[in-house]
Amino acid sequence: MKGRKLRRTLLLVAAAAIPGGALIWNMSADHGQPLNPSGAPMVSVAVPALSATAAAGKAMFETSCAICHGADAAGKDGVAPPLVHKIYESGHHADAAFYLAVRNGVRAHHWPFGDMPAVEGVDDDGIAMIVTYVRELQRANGIF
Repeated sequence: MKGRKLRRTLLLVAAAAIPGGALIWNMSADHGQPLNPSGAPMVSVAVPALSATAAAGKAMFETSCAICHGADAAGKDGVAPPLVHKIYESGHHADAAFYLAVRNGVRAHHWPFGDMPAVEGVDDDGIAMIVTYVRELQRANGIF
């Protein structure tokens, strides 16, 4: 009987402590966010002469992605990461990862910026052009 009562008490304490701890963490933690976001470009990007598809992708990127990922995918400090970065090379993030990110959003996993929401209004053809643009930028900057 004592064992049952102890387990029940511990269960009640845990049930009360977990939500309370989560609330305190949520209100007090920065969740890995930079403390003083500047929005400044995070990397320097050399922009090559672009193919026609990449040029169309650049236009789409500027209207759908640059608000977070910055001009020429250089990232924005405290906002979103650069896509012209080794992490996003095709061997680590295949083109399909970009399609999934645009369609479904992405849980934060490489950077401390929080989750990326899905991007509205960009269809598969648009994603393909954006990916072409990003890949041409990456190649021009030594990222394969």
